[in-house]
Amino acid sequence: MDTEPGMDGVLRQLSSVGPFFTVACGKEAPGPGFRPLGELYGERLEPYVAEVGRRIGSGPGRVAASTAQFGIAGRLWSLALGCAVLSGRVPDLGPDRLRWRLPGAGSLELWLPGPAELPGPTPARALADTVLGNLAVLDAELRERFGVSPQVLRGNAASGLVGAVRVLTDRVPGETAAALAAELLADGGPLGGTGTFVHEPGLGVAFVRRSCCLYYKVPGGGLCGDCVLRTGQGRSKQ
Repeated sequence: MDTEPGMDGVLRQLSSVGPFFTVACGKEAPGPGFRPLGELYGERLEPYVAEVGRRIGSGPGRVAASTAQFGIAGRLWSLALGCAVLSGRVPDLGPDRLRWRLPGAGSLELWLPGPAELPGPTPARALADTVLGNLAVLDAELRERFGVSPQVLRGNAASGLVGAVRVLTDRVPGETAAALAAELLADGGPLGGTGTFVHEPGLGVAFVRRSCCLYYKVPGGGLCGDCVLRTGQGRSKQ
C-alpha cells in the first residue's frame, strides 16, 4: 500500500522546482559552517547585512538590511508554500530548527536537520505561523538596528510570497499556490494591506505593493516590477 512521504521526502521533491526551493535535509550537515538561523537574527545579523551591502554596492545600512530580509523571506516562503502545494503540509522552519551559511559566492544555503510538519487549523494558518512567525524575530532586530520601517518589511514579506507563487504556478500544475497567497494577502489576513493581489486562473498573478523595498537606491538598481513608486503612490511608506 502506498504511504504518504515524510516531510524530508516532500522537501527533496520540491528541490526540483529550483534553487530557491532547495534545503538540505538529514542529520549530517552538508558541509562545514552551518549555524542556527537564530544566530543570524542575533549576533550574526550585522555582519550578514554588511556582506549583503557589499555585494549589492549599497553599504551596510537600511537598503542592505531590507534586501537581506527580502531574500530570507523569499527562501522561507518558497520552502513552506512549496511543501503546502505538493503535499498540503507545511514544514516547521523555526529559527531554532533551520540552519544557514553564506558561501563566498551565491545565496544563502539552508539545512534542516530534522524536517517536521508544523500543524495548523489550515495550510494558510500554518504558513503564516512558520514564515511570518520566523520573520517577526528578524524584523524586530532590523527595525531596531537599521531603522527599516514595518511597512517596508511587511511589503517585502508579501512580495517574497508572490514571487514564490509565480514560480510554483509556472512549474507545478494547479492553482493551490495562488489560492493560498490570496488568503494570506486578503483584507483581514496576516499580510492584508500590503498590496493589491490579482489571480486569474490559467493566466497567472499580478501584485502591486503599497511600500517600496528600497532597492532603487542601489546603484543601477531601478524599480521592481511590483513597486508602488511605479504609480507614484505611497512614497511616505519607505
